Amino acid sequence: MKPSILQYLAFFLSFSFGGATTAHVPDQDVPASLSKLHLDGHFSFHDVSTVAWDFGNLSSFMPAAVLHPGSVDDIATTVRHVFLKGEHSMLTVAARGQGHSLQGQCQAAGGIVIKMESLPAARMKVCSGASPYVDASGGELWINVLHETFKYGLAPKSWTDYLHLTIGGTLSNAGVSGQTFRHGPQISNVKELEIVTGRGDIVTCSHEQNSDLFHAALGGLGQFGIITRARIALEPAPKMVRWIRVLYSDFTSFTEDQEMLISAARTFDYIEGFVMINRTGILNNWRSSFNPKDPVWASQFETDGTVLFCLEMTKNYNPEEVDNMEQVSSQLAYH
Repeated sequence: MKPSILQYLAFFLSFSFGGATTAHVPDQDVPASLSKLHLDGHFSFHDVSTVAWDFGNLSSFMPAAVLHPGSVDDIATTVRHVFLKGEHSMLTVAARGQGHSLQGQCQAAGGIVIKMESLPAARMKVCSGASPYVDASGGELWINVLHETFKYGLAPKSWTDYLHLTIGGTLSNAGVSGQTFRHGPQISNVKELEIVTGRGDIVTCSHEQNSDLFHAALGGLGQFGIITRARIALEPAPKMVRWIRVLYSDFTSFTEDQEMLISAARTFDYIEGFVMINRTGILNNWRSSFNPKDPVWASQFETDGTVLFCLEMTKNYNPEEVDNMEQVSSQLAYH
């Protein structure tokens, strides 16, 4: 029987939009073998559906087990167990932070998902010397790192806009934000990593030590190991920040201004551009710095549904510079 047009269409939609389901049936021997491993934490086998989705909502793969690690050794033991099963084994393992992947990268069909947020985080170590840094667990959130480093008057050089992401998760990608034009992405501001390799070995690596693994793991999408600790470069945290947003209706003007600002020698400390759809109220919500009653721009951006472009910029300064900050910001904006 030839497939119908509807069957072809269903296949096409499933392929195009990543509509995956739990087609893989977990091996019944997996729980039994995992239960024999000696761990500081534990495996769970009944709540696996909670980690069968990610932020993208395009894929759903049911794992056989979820590891709640009690130590880095637990992660190494689990990965080593999978490795020793050999290349013909179908058992896989994936590390999961906050589950913000888009196409199932933090899932493991019929395999093992490691909940990195369950990894007990040793107290963050902040070194405030000439080249300050912080040591943090791979399962730690950036917001917690920021709060801890603030106590020492320090902050990471580069971070993501949304801070409720894990250290290991963003360092496995890139970690891009409005500071990237100046400091590079987060992966450019790492001094050292602790990684559980695909063989289940715990390895410390840096620019000088095991450098191939170090550079492969940073931005390696988790394919070269699981990041369990990172040493992150810090800089003095600003005491005050001037926040500016500029709205555009013309894409060419928007991109030209952004390119000019990020290439200028004297410029802002944070520059980021984004696109949004103008909807009623969007320019007057908690994220907006625009006054919808201002006649200067109201007539220009009043059309509902219009695509708008926005430059978001900040300038760091100290309390004693408050009086001339308005002038400095204006000079930079109209450079």
